[in-house]
Amino acid sequence: MFRSYARVPLRTAFRNYATSVAKFNGVKNANGKYTVTLIEGDGIGIEISEAVKQIYSAANVPVDWEPVDVTPILVNGKTTIPQAAIESVNKNLVALKGPLATPVGKGHVSLNLTLRRTFNLFANVRPCKSIVGYETPYENVNTVLIRENTEGEYSGIEHTIVPGVVQSIKLITRKASERVIRYAFEYARSINKPHILVVHKASIMKLSDGLFVKVAEDLAKEYPDVKVSFEILDNTSLKLCTDPSDYKDLVMVMPNLYGDIMSDLSSGLIGGLGLTPSGNMGDNVSIFEAVHGSAPDIAGKGLANPTALLLSSCMMLRHMSLNEYADKIEGAVLKTIASGPENRTKDLKGSASTSHFTEQVISHL
Repeated sequence: MFRSYARVPLRTAFRNYATSVAKFNGVKNANGKYTVTLIEGDGIGIEISEAVKQIYSAANVPVDWEPVDVTPILVNGKTTIPQAAIESVNKNLVALKGPLATPVGKGHVSLNLTLRRTFNLFANVRPCKSIVGYETPYENVNTVLIRENTEGEYSGIEHTIVPGVVQSIKLITRKASERVIRYAFEYARSINKPHILVVHKASIMKLSDGLFVKVAEDLAKEYPDVKVSFEILDNTSLKLCTDPSDYKDLVMVMPNLYGDIMSDLSSGLIGGLGLTPSGNMGDNVSIFEAVHGSAPDIAGKGLANPTALLLSSCMMLRHMSLNEYADKIEGAVLKTIASGPENRTKDLKGSASTSHFTEQVISHL
């Protein structure tokens, strides 16, 4: 059972994929459009980015794309991305990113981790919502997970003590915990789900996860209108895949590693990563992304599914207060998936090519 504070009635759940609570301060160009940095990615990233561009053009979305190259480079032994890409994202304040592959055996750390650190993207937001017309073992899934994005086990602090013994240090700070938990409170308010569930393992990691829990308890006093519950990670894992309806009227927030695993588990409930939108939120910059892999084995074959990147772009549009266009595109994507296997890509048990799927989305706009 949840351990709860500040009980209040729950309001109506949000209808569409979630937006962000961070304010977008972008400025329109002389042509009345916003410039958005586009990181097309690797492998199938090129194809699904092209699908997004075609659909945006057909929907007359007021966006100009600014493609950038994020091929990693080593500076003083540390992985970074080209300065031109950094300047583009900092200028435009928002970016859309396809899947990236980190070069193996060349000394580079994860490119996704590099982007989060470069732009201080402290919160990853992952809504997972069942798609009407696409059958999975679970129905009416509607979860939202917020993951702390900068520390925990992914802090990269590890070393060999003696041969055969490696120590990896989990870093939890009050500052980072407060930032992401406060974001969860504000986010829950913004989507009319005034209930956050703090997922942790403080029963074992009493100091690190204990601090995360203590910060949530302290912040709860500032949000008397938001219910706060606490649950052990393994219990959440069990219950989420037993009956996800228990989690449809709340927002989950958790440290980095737990969020990485649980967000993919949530995606599995609705059919996989190919259907899951995602946004990485910072104080100034936000990057919305497809979280699935670059799938080099099918790259260039016209088999890729652009749904995750399209739905992530809808999160981006709502972040930019372009809700009308987000609703139009999201509705067209969901109608296309529901229209039958002949209009779905292979990963969705269909037979459609990437181009056919894109054409069908455009026809449903």
